[in-house]
Amino acid sequence: SQLSRAVESREDKRPQLSDLRESGSIEQDADVVMFVYRDEYYKEREKPGDHELEKMAQWQAIMESVHGKAEVIIGKQRHGPIGTVELSFEGRFTRFGNLAKPWQGSGGPDVGF
Repeated sequence: SQLSRAVESREDKRPQLSDLRESGSIEQDADVVMFVYRDEYYKEREKPGDHELEKMAQWQAIMESVHGKAEVIIGKQRHGPIGTVELSFEGRFTRFGNLAKPWQGSGGPDVGF
């Protein structure tokens, strides 16, 4: 199914079941509904002008934090939980993968030694 334009008018652009065209039949018939969302896609379009140095620095920091990340939003799953999974995204290959997270502790993982 396709998304309606309602997503574009919201502050939070993450798609929801209600954004699907003809969503009533999808909600009734589908076992699983998933959406792919990339914040980077929307933030790229908010780039300030070159003369706005302070806004440009803030935008660059935001872009660095969202670069190479994607979310798979499980909007419906008839026989399981719904939620969001973060993934890495390599745009030049249109490839998704596991998102590497920095270690919580300073010494790396506890491997039980």
